[in-house]
Amino acid sequence: MCRDPGAFAALGDEWRALHRRCPQATGFQTHAWLHSWWLSYRTSRDRLRVVLVRRDGILVGAAPLMRSYRPWPVVVPLGGGITDYADVLVDARAPDGVVEALARGVRRAGRGAVVTWGEVRPGAAVLGLYDAWRGPKRRGVGSVCLELPGLAMDGLIGRVGSSRGQRIRADLRKLDAAGVTERDAAPHEVPDAVATMLRLHHMQWRGRGVTPEHVRARFAEHLVRAATAMVGDGDAVVTEFRLDGSVVAVNFTVLSPALAGGYLYGADPALRDAKVDVTTLLMRHGVRHAAGAGRPVLSLLRGAEPHKFHWRPEHVVNERLLLAGRPLAPVLYARYALAAARTRLARTAAARLPALRSWRGRLRELRARRAT
Repeated sequence: MCRDPGAFAALGDEWRALHRRCPQATGFQTHAWLHSWWLSYRTSRDRLRVVLVRRDGILVGAAPLMRSYRPWPVVVPLGGGITDYADVLVDARAPDGVVEALARGVRRAGRGAVVTWGEVRPGAAVLGLYDAWRGPKRRGVGSVCLELPGLAMDGLIGRVGSSRGQRIRADLRKLDAAGVTERDAAPHEVPDAVATMLRLHHMQWRGRGVTPEHVRARFAEHLVRAATAMVGDGDAVVTEFRLDGSVVAVNFTVLSPALAGGYLYGADPALRDAKVDVTTLLMRHGVRHAAGAGRPVLSLLRGAEPHKFHWRPEHVVNERLLLAGRPLAPVLYARYALAAARTRLARTAAARLPALRSWRGRLRELRARRAT
């Protein structure tokens, strides 16, 4: 059990080697992402509880956890709400017993608390730990992530139908005609590129309700530190898009053998005046890192922005896992019921949203008519 922040910081090389041997792992399980998150987001109530499993001195399993109080004791993965996928690391080449050892360690870490794993991707290694858990447990619904198969651009266009496909091909021709170029930032260039990305991100969302966390200093601090290390390790890419010599968009993509995932981007609103479709620009970039590198999935990650649905992505539902010792079974079941109720409420609100948008549109139209 690693409880010391300094010892966790020193695990970088071991963790990186284990991450390479875990086929399910994503960029959100890298030491760079998790340690940076801990440095920027820990509070006075949080305590490290990183479970490590070694065989013959080699790290073969890890569960990056912390214990907190909200206000009751809870054990949760490192990464918090800004992390799209949470998981453990299990060496694919290690003999049997690693998952069971991780489960024993998590039981120690969660003594007197409910262990809650949110945002578990289908096929995640932590699902094996859930199966091995001896005691009360429940599986619930997490966020929805949008995913596309790792196809070349022609393959993706073939999925959307002829009419939409023609518009996409026209947008691609406009990108070429406008002369938009893309360039991946070297590790030493990442801090400036991320700062530009966040500035453009704020610009594009100004007046439309930017995600509050994206404008906070701790988010910028974390993203600069994590992205710099991840780019250096090949676990991410930060790409600048230029038009007439100026940076007009920047994109941060997490990389792993399992997927390429577009995490965040910033684009100059003036691109619309140049008739550059930002979604097509980003998709072409994503295809380069998915199909172009043999990755099976191009993930659009969480978020239901309308432009994503033009590509007819698959809706992949993350899971929420709850684990506890037998004395805490009533607490676990109560939390599961509360989470299920919240999910039902969110689905009801989502179902009503199209009608609400339609009503707002009719109201704006009526006001415009009255004004004229």
